[in-house]
Amino acid sequence: MKKKLICTAVAALCALIVPISVAGCAPAADDVIRINEVTHSVFYAPMYLADALGYFEDEGFKIELTNGGGADATMAAVLSGGADVGFCGPEAAIYVAIGGSDDMPKVFGQLTKRDGSFLVGRKPEPNFSWSDLAGKNILAGRKGGVPAMTFEYVLKQDGVEANLNYDVAFNMMTAAFESGVGDYCTMFEPVASEYQKAGKGYIVASVGEKSGEIPYTCFMAKESYINSHAQKIEGFLRAMTKAVKYVNETDSAIAAQKLEAYFDGTPAEQLKTALDNYKAIDAWVENAAMKESAFNKLQDVIELAGELERRVPFADLVLTETADKVYKEIYNK
Repeated sequence: MKKKLICTAVAALCALIVPISVAGCAPAADDVIRINEVTHSVFYAPMYLADALGYFEDEGFKIELTNGGGADATMAAVLSGGADVGFCGPEAAIYVAIGGSDDMPKVFGQLTKRDGSFLVGRKPEPNFSWSDLAGKNILAGRKGGVPAMTFEYVLKQDGVEANLNYDVAFNMMTAAFESGVGDYCTMFEPVASEYQKAGKGYIVASVGEKSGEIPYTCFMAKESYINSHAQKIEGFLRAMTKAVKYVNETDSAIAAQKLEAYFDGTPAEQLKTALDNYKAIDAWVENAAMKESAFNKLQDVIELAGELERRVPFADLVLTETADKVYKEIYNK
């Protein structure tokens, strides 16, 4: 089923992706990495900061971003050749591995280590408890996607039965919530803070803080691309590792100023709030090498959601050697 969904997405790829900077399906130049990101969020701040700070240019290339608006579309971009690198939940690569591929996408780096969404309600709830969601209608993402499955995992861990709405496309959820659909909606930053500031909704909890560590968003590419661009992959991971170190060690007000160009219309003050929210839940990995224990927990979550046909061995899908090498270099380990 997942393979069918991805193949369908491939057919409509160029209609699905939304340009962030320079879009298109033209062949990549040697000095460019085309990245299709699952959505555009402060959750992924280190990637934008690596660009703003010139870390990618230091490695001899630039990045071009397109927005897939969902992991299926992001993986479709990679499979079709519309992107060199996909940035989304590793479940997309798991589904392809189960379905089979002549040129298997491999995960070569991880950025976030927990769910980055915040639960937004229609009124302030300073004493919010997850049990309050019993019987409520919640917009939590696309069925089979990591956001929805992580949310299901959280509810099941607490024995809470709620009504999850899977009918709204991931990138249309906030608009649906604003129009009156659902009692709660999961939102990434800076949208969650924007809704709260505008009085459209109120952040009541962090999903990632509740769920614990999970390999939430990762970088993946076809094995052939990784093998033929080993130096570029290493440079990319070096830039990303430096950017995570920067954001963790730098005052959010300073980092926010550098992010303004990537979030048109969002003031630095609001970006600072979003960064602080993600720092508070320890959102990013220092070492981009995924841990096998985290990968196994992800498959537990997918299995619990009834979306896993079979488990995929860690070694079949995840590459860690280059990320480990870069981490030791940057942190002098």
